[in-house]
Amino acid sequence: MTRRIVVLTAGLSQPSSTRLLADRLADAVVTQVSARGEAATVEVVELRELAHDLATTMTTGGVPTPAVEAARELVSGADAIVAVSPVFAASYSGLFKMFVDVLDPDAVAGTPVLVAATAGTARHQLVLDHALRPLFAYLRAAVVPTGVFAATDDFGGAGSGELGERISRAAGELATAVVAAGVGGLGSDPASGRSGARVGQDVTDFEDLLAGLGQ
Repeated sequence: MTRRIVVLTAGLSQPSSTRLLADRLADAVVTQVSARGEAATVEVVELRELAHDLATTMTTGGVPTPAVEAARELVSGADAIVAVSPVFAASYSGLFKMFVDVLDPDAVAGTPVLVAATAGTARHQLVLDHALRPLFAYLRAAVVPTGVFAATDDFGGAGSGELGERISRAAGELATAVVAAGVGGLGSDPASGRSGARVGQDVTDFEDLLAGLGQ
């Protein structure tokens, strides 16, 4: 089975440290999925290229342009998502939030997600747990435990080794979640395309349970 990994990158410049981190994460996830005996493909959504379309969508009553609709379909059909944003005003970028705002409410429900961010200094690293993780928790995504933050010094500097370790660990967690989603007994739901534990149909009525306690 081939897993579809969709990468959301919200870098504004070209080249971009955000895209650089996104590419490293994507490569690591593919490697980790392959190590678990399966294949993976990567599709990148460069949000910078959708800026005009996102603004048009937001100002026309939420009617998506063809480019935005294509990106939404990619996200909805993903087996896993790598989401990377630069830090602006101690949070994810406005461009990143604009894209999230045009997604269907259930687009990433149950989908494994790896969150990551870039900034000039390490003092912004709390953005992972104070902004990105709560955002995807609200969307009911399955965010993996390890997030990846990269400051400027982490690229080729003293922190490059530690960054590589974080990338490997986070990619391993995402790969494990992706592969496990297709394993029988973990509740894969063909109708919704999402995975997760499902409640069986033969459930005792609550009133019957209470009656049993009273006997």
